Amino acid sequence: MRAAGYAELGTFLRSRRERIRPEDVGLVPGPRRRVPGLRRDEVAQLAGASVDYYNELERGAGSQPSEQMLAAIGRALRLTHDEWNHLYHLAERPVPPPGAATSHVQPGMLDLLTRLGPTPAKVITDLHVTLAQNPLAVALLGDQSHFTGKHASFAYRWFMDPASRAVYPEADHDTQSQAFVADLRAGAARRGSKDTEARSMIAELREGSAEFAELWDRHDVAFRRRDRKRINHPELGLFDVSCLNLFSEDGRQRLLWFTPTPGTGTAERLELLAVIGTQKLTAP
Repeated sequence: MRAAGYAELGTFLRSRRERIRPEDVGLVPGPRRRVPGLRRDEVAQLAGASVDYYNELERGAGSQPSEQMLAAIGRALRLTHDEWNHLYHLAERPVPPPGAATSHVQPGMLDLLTRLGPTPAKVITDLHVTLAQNPLAVALLGDQSHFTGKHASFAYRWFMDPASRAVYPEADHDTQSQAFVADLRAGAARRGSKDTEARSMIAELREGSAEFAELWDRHDVAFRRRDRKRINHPELGLFDVSCLNLFSEDGRQRLLWFTPTPGTGTAERLELLAVIGTQKLTAP
């Protein structure tokens, strides 16, 4: 990046940071705040970056930020779609295509995600790419932000990577497979025949998974709106939850949140999970 580009990027980040109130992103304001909006360390915390790294960005120094870091900062700052694109242009990075793991998350979805602190929740695309997770969802389901390409889609990993299925009990695998395929067919049809992202992924799945090909040829179609799921947690055991979906207006994004099934002990395990987070209770 050119020096002028670094300086303009830093100025833009600072201007977006100063307009946001802490309560807008789920932070407690606290007394004696000396700056308008968020502090630099708060943005760094929300973006999963070091404070020193974010300080360097705002000062117009440091290295060129990666696409993943730009996505995290953009979500922390609640950027609009136009601001999101501008951020990538300033950083001289290609704007992520819709549906990619680093693509723009609608601010309304992020706002709701922030307000669901005591409830595991995440935002995904219609191809089951995780765009954002709250801390409790990371603790329950694992951090899904490091996957790239087609592997960013949990539906793709479900059929192409057997290890991904450990999150659900084996007795539930057939049901999950059927639901994934029916949902993908509905989403791909809504995108239309000209959409290369969905078409390419489905072609690879049909070629690489006999199970997917067989289910796809059944032509079942159904969006996943509400499911009852059993989720394996490596430390706390089985969580029995209802998974509810809120769709964006264009159907490309969904907010998922997980509520405990009464009488299963899941509510108590969720309370414990909120305390331990991603810590391990057993020795390796």
